[in-house]
Amino acid sequence: MKIAWVFPGQGSQTVGMGVDLQETLIGKTKFGQAQQILGWSVLEKCRGDEKELSRTLYTQPCLYVVESILVDLFRETGHTPDLVAGHSLGEYSALYAAGVFDFATGLQLVQHRAQLMDKAVGGTMAALMKFDRGQLEEAITANPDVVLANDNSEQQVVISGTPEAVNVIISKIKAKRTVPLKVSGAFHSPLMKKAAQQFETLLTAYEFTDAQIPVLSNVNPNPTQSGKVLKAYLTQQMTSSVRWREIMLQLRQEEISQGIEIGPGKVLTGLIKRTCPGMELANVSSLKDLV
Repeated sequence: MKIAWVFPGQGSQTVGMGVDLQETLIGKTKFGQAQQILGWSVLEKCRGDEKELSRTLYTQPCLYVVESILVDLFRETGHTPDLVAGHSLGEYSALYAAGVFDFATGLQLVQHRAQLMDKAVGGTMAALMKFDRGQLEEAITANPDVVLANDNSEQQVVISGTPEAVNVIISKIKAKRTVPLKVSGAFHSPLMKKAAQQFETLLTAYEFTDAQIPVLSNVNPNPTQSGKVLKAYLTQQMTSSVRWREIMLQLRQEEISQGIEIGPGKVLTGLIKRTCPGMELANVSSLKDLV
């Protein structure tokens, strides 16, 4: 049986996530390490106000810390994957799981990324469910100020761009449901170019090693273990589309028979269930799931 570990990104956070993990030595140690790096308590944010936890500045480091602790605890029970992938921010947890960098390096990068993205202004994002893909692609091609930011599945996407352009697309496309996202900027679009350039400069100071487990990146869904390539993908990821639909199709190509979502919620297993029927799915989001 071939197993893939997948890691959710921003939007999966929930108040109370990870709080039970402090009962373990690994959890206690990593929460303490995270507080030294960040200058604030992940546990406090996870226990606190939903609005504050949903702010990019806090969401991203909190998710990375919780997911990394779950990885270590799951490994302790003898589990190991054949492939890893993460959705947007979740890619950092995937790279940690693959041994590309250590916990502290990953958290420092996530903190930089969150700070840059939190400062981004002037753009917006919206999710579309059940729509005509051909019609949507045509409308996006005709509008230079909007892009497909998250290609989550055949029938679920997120568009990103200037507020005017996003509204034009929404008014043109018939979708069963349209949800404006509460984000500070147009993530995964060319409007993040300045933030991506600043992030690329910061990245040069960090060492990446080759992955011990193949990684399917948001930027390129083909498996790679090259640390150099995966490092370059992280900068591109800020302005490029999250190609999750293609990642799921690649799981089938790689003959993955079980997908395990590590982190809060069941967003990714829900998407995989519809795209890869028959794949065995599981979720690891708390201590009780590790037994």
